[in-house]
This record gives sequence, C-alpha cells and structure tokens, in this order.
Amino acid sequence: MIYFVTSNEGKFREVKEIAKSYGIEVEWLKREYLEPQGNDLEEIARISAEILAKEVREKFFLEDSGLFIPALNGFPGPYSSYVFKTVGNEGILKLMEGVEDRRAYFLAVIAFWDGERVLTFKGRVDGRIAHEMRGERGFGFDPIFEYDGRTFAEMGEEKNEVSHRRRALEGFFKYLKGLENL
Repeated sequence: MIYFVTSNEGKFREVKEIAKSYGIEVEWLKREYLEPQGNDLEEIARISAEILAKEVREKFFLEDSGLFIPALNGFPGPYSSYVFKTVGNEGILKLMEGVEDRRAYFLAVIAFWDGERVLTFKGRVDGRIAHEMRGERGFGFDPIFEYDGRTFAEMGEEKNEVSHRRRALEGFFKYLKGLENL
C-alpha cells in the first residue's frame, strides 16, 4: 500500500483505477501541500515531495502537471493551475488568436518519496490547442486540448487511457512492481 497525496478527488479516483490494474493499492492522503514556484515542473514536484516528507512518515507520491504551448514559449507550463484559475480556457484561446502553430503538450510528473529520497517519473502527451472549447467532460484545459482530432473533454473516460498522467503512472507503477516490501 502506498499513499497518494492530493486534494483532488477526481485525480485520486483516476490514480486508484490505474493502480488497480498493476495490483497496487493506493490510499488517499487528502491534503494540500506547498508547491514552490519555478520554471521546471520536475523540480517543483521533487521539492514539494521533499518538503512534505518532513511531515509524512510513510512512502507517498504526488503528481504535478502542466500544459505547455511552444508558440507561447512553453506558457503556461508550471503555472498552469494558476493560469487556469485566473484566465481559464478563454484566456488561452485569446492568446492563441491568429497563431498558426497550435502544437501543445501535457506533461505530468510523479514525485515518489521512498523513505530516503525522491524519485520522479514523467509522462507526456502531444496534441494541439483547439480553436474553441469542445466537450462536456473533463477538467482544466481538457476542453481546448486536442488529441487525435478530439479534445480531452470530448473523449470522456477514454482520455484516461492516453493521458500524460497515465503515462507517468505506468512508469511509476512498473518501478514499484520491481520493489519488495510495499
């Protein structure tokens, strides 16, 4: 059994489902934690886990992710949560008006505290920014992130099969399966 630290119930349910397919039991440690500001998502996740390790004695992991748009020099990147809360999908679409290069990618980083150190695992999914919001399901930037012709919000549960979070979790869970005493 391992703890997943998040305040987001939807994220916990997604992680628990994926973990089940690897025979790994994940418990929810529902709490917010300090996320330092910075330009590197992996570094932010690692530092967050190191800070949290001073309070949580058990092995745990957390996940941080961001939307990166090359035409905007990687913006919003590690600031994705703040950008979504302040300008939302509408703000990103406005920034992208008249921009031909609509490539984008989601990056997820898992930071795992193994009791001694932090290990990180990354997952990435490439797509593009749609010209308008589409889809009823999903959260965050899902209605504007297009993958294989559909937005993540249009994909519903299918999104969980191809998402950046799943890709990071798969690497992490494969690593855990190689460990004993979990």
